[in-house]
Amino acid sequence: MCEIALVAALKREIAGLVKTWRFEKRAFGGSAYDFFESGSHILVCGGIGGEAARRATEASVALYRPKELISVGFAGALQEEMRVGDVLEPAFVIDARDGSRWKTESGSGVLISFAAVAGQEQKLKLARAYSAQAVDMEAASVAKGAETHGLRFRAVKAISDELGFAMPPMENFITHDGHFRSRAFAISTALHPMRWPAVFRLARNSKTASAVLCARLSVLLGMQHASTAVGIQDRL
Repeated sequence: MCEIALVAALKREIAGLVKTWRFEKRAFGGSAYDFFESGSHILVCGGIGGEAARRATEASVALYRPKELISVGFAGALQEEMRVGDVLEPAFVIDARDGSRWKTESGSGVLISFAAVAGQEQKLKLARAYSAQAVDMEAASVAKGAETHGLRFRAVKAISDELGFAMPPMENFITHDGHFRSRAFAISTALHPMRWPAVFRLARNSKTASAVLCARLSVLLGMQHASTAVGIQDRL
């Protein structure tokens, strides 16, 4: 019996949490998904973006029949006070495409799901429009899936980039099915030295965010986390 299904974009976001979980690749709807299983909990890495999250949510529901869905992963800050490593468990998730809104089981604040990687200018626009704390790309799709199937829904997001952080160009390296072309991104970055500082800083931020996120999820799931939240005290 599956109690909780967690939906993440990429394994690097939650690697510390699932490193001792059972791994299984399962097919659904013509696509293969990476699932991690531990007791009554499962986690799927569905890929980047709303459509990838929607498909992964449907696969999780069809294959495991969970009672609750949780969207987990990284988010960008929309408020100056939000720092790398802060964790947001929002009370509301809003889809920026049409303004659809979902209330979560618990939490405070607002998370916006946007259709693309939000840069500095877009973050400011979203902050003004919604008075939200953070932006991601997947939570609204998971929330919609939970509503469709009558399941409980929550979101847990760790801040990986602050409001004033200039994201390196990433959109061209995300495939149609939500995978990130890491090798192509690395080659492109190597050819553009001006991008190096932002890429190195994002890598450091992501490591901090992942450690904190995994620690929080371990507590939420009532599990003994195998490692401490490395980097919590080293937030930039």
